[in-house]
Parts: sequence; C-alpha cells; structure tokens
Amino acid sequence: MKKEIDRHEFTHANAELASQTCNDSPKSAPKLAPKLAIVVPCYNEEAVVAHTYNALCQKLDSLIAQNLIAKESFLCFVDDGSRDKTCEILLSLKIPAHKLIKLTCNYGHQNALLAGLHFVKDKCDCVISIDGDLQQDINAIDEMLVKFKNGADIVYGVRKAYTNESASKKYSSFIFYKFMQIMGVKILYNHADYRLLSHRACANLLEFKEVNLFLRGIVPLVGHKSEVVYYEQGARFAGESKYPFAKMLAFALNGITSFSIAPLRLMSVLGVVLFFASICYGIYALYMKFFTTEPISGWTSTILVLLFFGGMQFLGLGIMGEYIGKIYAEVKHRPRYFVEEVL
Repeated sequence: MKKEIDRHEFTHANAELASQTCNDSPKSAPKLAPKLAIVVPCYNEEAVVAHTYNALCQKLDSLIAQNLIAKESFLCFVDDGSRDKTCEILLSLKIPAHKLIKLTCNYGHQNALLAGLHFVKDKCDCVISIDGDLQQDINAIDEMLVKFKNGADIVYGVRKAYTNESASKKYSSFIFYKFMQIMGVKILYNHADYRLLSHRACANLLEFKEVNLFLRGIVPLVGHKSEVVYYEQGARFAGESKYPFAKMLAFALNGITSFSIAPLRLMSVLGVVLFFASICYGIYALYMKFFTTEPISGWTSTILVLLFFGGMQFLGLGIMGEYIGKIYAEVKHRPRYFVEEVL
C-alpha cells in the first residue's frame, strides 16, 4: 500500500456550511502534488465516452503541468453492464496508465460509483467522481484541488443553474431537492455526484455497508470538513440522459426512505387527525338524526368518506411497505455488485 503523505503537507480542514482556516504547513516541508484518481461510471455511453476520455486525459495533462497533481494520476472508468459498445470503445484506446472496471451486469449508477471508489481507495491521495456524459464542468477540478490542498477533505461540485436542460428537468430537479430537504434528508441543493474526496474521507465513506445506496445523503454523514465549488451545467455532447423523470422519482423515494422516517410520522399524525375528524362527523350525524327533522342525504357522503379513509389506509400501508422492503434488502446482506474484470 502506498505511503501516506505527511499530515503537515495536507492538513484536512473545513468547508461547505462553515469553513475554518488551516494551520500553514512548515516552510521546510516540501509540497508534494497529490495523486488523483477520477472515477467515471458509464452505462450505454458509446456516443460520448471517447470524447469524455479525451477531455479528461487533456485535463489530467494540464493539471500535471501546473503541478496540481502527481504525474501518476489516472482515470478509472466503470462499465456498469453497458449493452452498447461503451466497453469496446474504452478498450480500443489502450492507454495503460488508466483503468477500466467491467461489472458483470447493470447494478445502477450508485453501485458502479461505489465499485470505482473501492478500487481506487488505496491507489491515490484523493478521488473525484464525475458522470460519463461530462455535463459537469471539468474545469471545476482545478478549484477542487486547490481547496483540497488548502485542507478540505470533501469538495462538493454544485450546479449554478440548469442552463442547458429542459423545463421539465429543471422543475423536477427543483422539486427533488426541496422535497428531500423537507423530509429531513441532509443533502446539498443542486449537488449531484460530482465531488472530491480525500483518501481518509473515501475510506470512511466505504465503511457504510448499507445496500440501499444514496451517496448524496451518505457523504455529508462522513462528517469531515468540506468546501463547495460552483460550476455551470453544460449540454450533453451526445446521447441522452440516463435519469428520466420516472427514474429520478424512484431515486428520490430511495433517498427519503433510506434517510428519513418523516413519512411514517406523517402517516401517524394524519391517522390521529382523521380519527378525531371521524368522531366529530359521527357526533354531527347523531345530532342530525335525533334532534332534527332533516334527514342526512346519505349515499354520496358515505361513499366519499369510505373512499377517502380507504385511500389513506392503502397509502399508509404502501409507505410502511417501502420501509419493510428496505429492511428486507438490508438484512439479506447481498453483494452490491460483482466485478467481471479489471482492464
């Protein structure tokens, strides 16, 4: 395992919600450039993966020339069971300094990213994760590295705005982040999975063993001091988004049920409210029957009440079912992914 860099050279400090100034390194200590690994999960990205590869290689060369990273820095692509020619295109490039991890089948973006982090953890001083479509601005990597050298263990890449996305994408993303925050999930607004992790932050992140992965919610739980870098969201070079509305909705549901019991509490509160409402309605019905001569028009109101209460019961059962399903998946402790080969 590679030798750890002296703590006086990289003193890990704060950022994101509250930054603190680090102690300066001793003037006599040489400032070594950190070895960087860039992890890129890919799924059916044949239209863009060659462009992504070339752009990231050029970025690495530029960073090495600026002495921001060591010349041993490398890329790590993770093929998440692509059904197109993504893997073949990457293999055709044949650059030995970089790595390609091929998973046995499609395990999902979060598991593919986790596989890459597991692989590079002990092979670098810091790791940056970025999407394969390269909509996230790679020029933000320079500022991430500067903040890392100044002491940050985690540097979040945060979108300034959705300037190159459709209106439906913008609104669905806005609803996604706001709803997650309302439900009590600690998540940074407009942050996807574009981030820098120091070696120790990455190692601590991998201590989480849960099967239902939601890394955007897990990373803040690591607790290390962090910084934020803002970038402009670019347009896709080619291909189409792998996160349509339905998948984003499922992703949000997974995040909420993995990190918050607010829906269960909401159903409990709603149950109490409906219970007292039914008592009040019952008292009103009895009063109308025995103390007035006006009959209650019965069928429509009765059916509406039954449908309402029946719908709320099924909603409550559905929410409980989601949490029970999460428990079921966790207690089985199944592997989150299998690696077919490392190329």
